[in-house]
Amino acid sequence: MSETGNRSERGLIHIYCGDGKGKTTAATGLAVRAAGRGKRVVIARFLKTDDSGEVFVLKQVPGITVIPCTKTFGFYFRMTEEQKKEAAVYYSGLLEQAWQIAEEQKAGLLVLDEIMAVCNYGLVKEKRLLELLKSKPENLEVVLTGRGPSKALLDRADYVSEIMKRKHPFDQGTGAREGIEY
Repeated sequence: MSETGNRSERGLIHIYCGDGKGKTTAATGLAVRAAGRGKRVVIARFLKTDDSGEVFVLKQVPGITVIPCTKTFGFYFRMTEEQKKEAAVYYSGLLEQAWQIAEEQKAGLLVLDEIMAVCNYGLVKEKRLLELLKSKPENLEVVLTGRGPSKALLDRADYVSEIMKRKHPFDQGTGAREGIEY
């Protein structure tokens, strides 16, 4: 076996990025697929509440652990400096918690939804995320979602799927719709 192990058995790193709708949806689909094949899945959501249709369903799927969102801070641009500091502590802790649970459960898949946003805002240190990715368990597949991944994250990834918006109802004034966008 090579130094990197059998590529069909070792866990790889995915990035779902871009300005289009569907990054979380793609990660959710992969989580369901993995659970359907008997893999343990851990999902952590950053900058989002638990009030989303996929969370309700994912919590019912055997083998999937969705870490609950116990604090919300609203949109980053509306946060005070004090809220940003509190959010940084919370989201950094959430990353560590998700990683620890994935290791304890010997998960086959870890989804870090909107991790790119919290890194870009400085709420989670990208350096720490890269350290975790470098030392991840051999069989752990990791999905990172969000806009604007850094070159370092892109270089570290095995898969990079960019979802590009060509047209979106929001541009014509249609807000997020229950069951479709959340």
